[in-house]
Formats: sequence, structure tokens, C-alpha cells
Amino acid sequence: MSHVYVPWLEGAILVPLLAAVWVRLLRNPDMAWWHSMIACGLTLGCSVGSWAQFAARDGVEADRATLAARLVGDGVLEVDTLSAPLLPLSALLYALTVLATLRTKVRRFPFAWLLVSEAILLATLSAKEPWIIIALLAAGIVPPWVELRSRSKPTRVFLVHMILFVALLVVGQGLATIGGPSMTVVGVALLMAAVLVRTGIVPAHCWMTDLFEHASFGTALLFVTPMVGAYAAARLVLPIAPDWALRAILVLSLATALYAAGMALVQHEARRFFCYVFLSNSSLVFVGLEMATPLGLTGALCVWFSVGLSLVGFGLTLRSVEARTGRLSLDEFHGLFEHIPKLSVLFLLTSLASIGFPGTVGFVGAEMLVDGAIQVHPLVGIAIVIASALNGLAVLQAYFRVFTGTRHGGSIDLHSRISERIAVLVLTALIIGGGLYPQPGVASRYRAATELLSERQVRLGGGTATQHAGSQPAAHHSPAG
Repeated sequence: MSHVYVPWLEGAILVPLLAAVWVRLLRNPDMAWWHSMIACGLTLGCSVGSWAQFAARDGVEADRATLAARLVGDGVLEVDTLSAPLLPLSALLYALTVLATLRTKVRRFPFAWLLVSEAILLATLSAKEPWIIIALLAAGIVPPWVELRSRSKPTRVFLVHMILFVALLVVGQGLATIGGPSMTVVGVALLMAAVLVRTGIVPAHCWMTDLFEHASFGTALLFVTPMVGAYAAARLVLPIAPDWALRAILVLSLATALYAAGMALVQHEARRFFCYVFLSNSSLVFVGLEMATPLGLTGALCVWFSVGLSLVGFGLTLRSVEARTGRLSLDEFHGLFEHIPKLSVLFLLTSLASIGFPGTVGFVGAEMLVDGAIQVHPLVGIAIVIASALNGLAVLQAYFRVFTGTRHGGSIDLHSRISERIAVLVLTALIIGGGLYPQPGVASRYRAATELLSERQVRLGGGTATQHAGSQPAAHHSPAG
């Protein structure tokens, strides 16, 4: 049976780019919001279409080859098992961010640059060629930097780290491409360092707290939560990295997860608290990625998806509260539950989902991640559990500080708006639905994990990589079974 190729991927990339030009010309902020919302909705539809088209042809190799995007040439941009669900997830995050932007923030929010960054992100997640990925990762730095400049905020910390990130990528990939044992080892080390900088692994994490401090909450949220650093690690580092490099990343990521979870417990300001919670959870994704075993890698890919969904919802809730009260201090109780009960429920739901609470989308991935870590070393699994427990304490403490403890006596109407209620319903349905029926998502991530490990086996030519790729999880842990 022949399939008709529909250019969903091309549409997902071109729609926000063209809309950005149009929105830039609009002088009315409310019109800019409406047109941006329409563009994000169309982009989400195209992203879902590309995923559905890939799923319909999955397993038919001849048909899958036709999924290559035709913007630049065959195979330059394409949907595969890893990127297929990441595209609609990223488009959804942008759509919900625009939807939840209140009118009080519309005048200051850079909708045109948001659409540009969305197009760059979707192109990045559909790229497989290393140099194309590097070019798009570099381009993705521009929108937040432009916003910082336009707001007259300091850019030095952010810019220095991002220039270092791009320089390490370029030099590392160049050395890895040249070939030769010594050149490849140095190249892998530089690529590994670049990924660690981009994801904020300690000690290269200060740019992330600086970004949340000075950029708008929405821009900072959309720059970090899609975790393009994890995508770069999966495409550039994992296929060619020797075991020592993976162990180094695992140790550094685990240390960051514990450090950031501890820091989240003692933060006095809500944005910095959220930054450390995100940093701890995203570091756990890297712990699973660098295990290079089917179970651990599947768990990491599931946690990647659940963290992106739950922490964007968590961040949007904090952003909505900030739009009503200003910057939130966690040194005192605010008692906002009676005024915004729906947002308080979403706050608690998304924060618990991020730590893998049972019945939420993060539960299965967190359990698989711990099981995979224990297979590598029991102490790694124990450290993951400790980091998750600390994150749980931190988010519950923040919930009580923001929503309980006193009565908020303000006279201004703080009730949630219709757009926020829609965002709450969408996120609640996805978080609970993914927790109650996780099998399709887990099976998809298991296939992506096995493909990544197979590529690693081919690139390294056997040895330990072959053993890793061939070691199947126990029958009762098999995600595909």
C-alpha cells in the first residue's frame, strides 16, 4: 500500500518562521498574542501530523525513507523514533506558554522571537547530521540573548557560557571528524564538555540561574525545558563516546542532581527554586542516558518526556502567580489557595509528576531509571532515590509557602482566566493520562533506546558497546513486553 507524503515537518518549521515576520509587523500587543496563538496551534497540528505520519509508516523501511524533509535536501531534516514524540511535545510547550500569557504581560513578551526560537527548536530536534545540529544549537542562543539586550539586562554570564558551548562543539566535532584514536578521544572530551555546559551541569550552571533571574520567565522556561542538551548528547556523544566518557558524565550528572536538589530546599526566591528543581531533574535524565543499557536508557527517555511536560506546567503555574503578585519570596506564606485554587492544584500535580509520583506520567520512567541504575551500581540507584526525595521535599515546601499558611488579604481579583483554565485542563489530562496508560509511550521510548544503542554498537565496532546493546532487561521489566 503506497502512502502519500504530507509535508507536516516542513509546515511545523515554516509556520512559526513566517508568523514571526508577520507578528513583528503588528503594533497591537493583543493582536500579536492572538496571531502567535494561532501560529503555535498550527505548528502543534503539523507536529502531531508528522508524528502520526511516522507512526503510520513505522517499520516499513522504504516508506520511512520518504519522511526526510525536503526543505534543504533528502535526509537533512527527518522524523525518527527518537524525535517523533519530541516534536509535538515541544510545540505543545510553546502553545501553552503563549496561551497562559496574561494581558498584563503581553506588552513586554517577545512573541516574534518566541516563534523564531520554536522554529529553530523543531528543526534541531529533527536534525541528525552533526554539523546541522551544531549550527541550529548555535542559532537557538540568539532569541534569549536578544531579549536580554532589549530589556537592558546583563548578558555577560549567559553569553560567555554559550560561546564556550558553541566553541567546544565546533572544535570537538571537528576533531572527531578528522579521525584517529588520539583526535577522537580529544574530540569526544570536548563534545562532552559542551553538552555539560549547555545543560548546566555543576560547576557550569551559573548561566541558568542568571537567565531565570534576568530574562522573562517564559523565555527562560522555553530555552531550558526542551532539553536540547540531552538531544545533543544522544546524537553527538552517545554514539561515539567510550565507556570512560559515559562514566564521567554519569558521575557529574549524579552529583549535580544531588547538589541542585539540596539547593532547591534552601532557596528564598521562587525562580531560583524552580531553576534548581529543573536542574536536578534534568541531570537525572543524563544519568540514564549515560548508562548505555536498554532499561536505563529507556527510563531516561521517559523521564525526559515527563520532566519536559510536568516542569513546564510547574513553571507556567509559577509564572501565572508571578503575573498577579510580582516576584515570589519563599521566606513567607502567601495563602493564595482561596484565590487561585485551580492553579494551586496544577502546581501540586505538576511538581509531584516531576518527581515520579504514582499515577502521573513521571512514575514509570522514574521507576525504570532507578531499576536501570541499580543494575549498573546499587549506589547510583540509591543516589537517584535521594535526589528525588529531596526534590519532593522542596516542591511540597514551596507549595505550602505559596498557597497556604495565611489568608491573602488583597482586594484585586486573582482568579484564573479562561486561557489558564484551558492550559490547566490540557496539562492535567496529559499528566494523569500518561500515568494511567503509559504503555504506548514506554514502548516508543524503548524502540528509540534500542536504536541509539544499535548505532553506538555500529560506530564503536563491538566490545563493551556490543555487550551493552545486547543486554536486555529482565522479562518483567521489558518496556516493549
